Amino acid sequence: MSRKINRRDFLGCAAVGAFAVPFLSKSVYGASATPKFKVLETKTFSFPHNCYYGWPTVAKRGDELFVVTSGGREGHICPFGRVDLFRSKDSGATWAYPQTLYDSPIDDRDAGICVTDKGTILVTTFTSLYYSGMFDQEAARRAEGKGTWDDERFRNWDLAHNRVSPEQREKELGCWMLRSTDGGITWGERYATPFNSPHGPVQLSNGTQIYLGKELWTEEQRCGAAVSEDDGQTWNVVGFISARDGDSIIQYHELHAVEASDGRIVAQIRNENPNNNNENLQTISKDGGKTWTTPEPIGVWGIPSFLNKLADGRLLMTYGYRRDPMGVQARVSDDNGDTWSDAMIIYGEGATGDLGYPSTVQLDDGSLLSVWYEVQPQESPLSKLRSCRWTIS
Repeated sequence: MSRKINRRDFLGCAAVGAFAVPFLSKSVYGASATPKFKVLETKTFSFPHNCYYGWPTVAKRGDELFVVTSGGREGHICPFGRVDLFRSKDSGATWAYPQTLYDSPIDDRDAGICVTDKGTILVTTFTSLYYSGMFDQEAARRAEGKGTWDDERFRNWDLAHNRVSPEQREKELGCWMLRSTDGGITWGERYATPFNSPHGPVQLSNGTQIYLGKELWTEEQRCGAAVSEDDGQTWNVVGFISARDGDSIIQYHELHAVEASDGRIVAQIRNENPNNNNENLQTISKDGGKTWTTPEPIGVWGIPSFLNKLADGRLLMTYGYRRDPMGVQARVSDDNGDTWSDAMIIYGEGATGDLGYPSTVQLDDGSLLSVWYEVQPQESPLSKLRSCRWTIS
């Protein structure tokens, strides 16, 4: 298998300055005034504190909240990633000790979660060997007597990297899903999915689920939609998204979708093409994901986006913002995604660009809970999971 380097993986170890685009494009959709909102509480909730957590997703099932994340890590790039799950029975006030759902012999990244109409829990992840380039370089330097890692770090990476043979490592690459039908008590074996996105599939009103994502470890690296009609057990590709003129589809990443009140599916895409770089592009399907409009900019710098529909029918997008004020922002649409409001700064006290990937859930009392990951270097180089409870009117 030929292994392609994922652009988003590469950006993960790039300097924060790579995100510092000095302009905002004008929105083709327009914008309305900033809605009234109020931040009620912001806090750190992940533990243990001796590992790095990344790219979480939150979901609600009855009176219980779930957060899945890539845990057990040394840093943004490493061989130790696994899929961990946190639970809360009090709307995120407290969280139980995490449960490890999946730990392959290579790096497990970007955990997404969806709760279906039947209460089934679907968890997604993808496996990566990007870390192996860093390890191979250090091994070569050590052979020349020029190593830069301390002995303990090199030994730990060596042990993790060589758990399986090179051929087995390549076979582990893929996009994966786990499924539980008993509230997360037990989980079936992993199975492959045609696409990956950080936050996973979403439930549709017709009882099916749709998964907007990107092919990984393939030559074409297409973006498209897969639909499940059997509660997430199998996925059939129904359509692909075409790039704008002048764009490369390879530079589209990290899609997420939501079904609007009028039945259309609104999807947003992390764009790494030079035109509208590091902005969200938006595309719409009116036939269940079979065909999609040409992706267009909406004037929102900051990535990636998580979409959901509020109880009042408005759409909400939550996204990471990696320039001052670094943190988490949100916008709403009251016309099914045709236009988006000005930004609400839910959290703006981040210290580095190693943060983001927020997701949001609406609680029973109407308030919102957003979850993201963040490195707070004044405390530790290891990132933590953070949450913010807030209201919008």
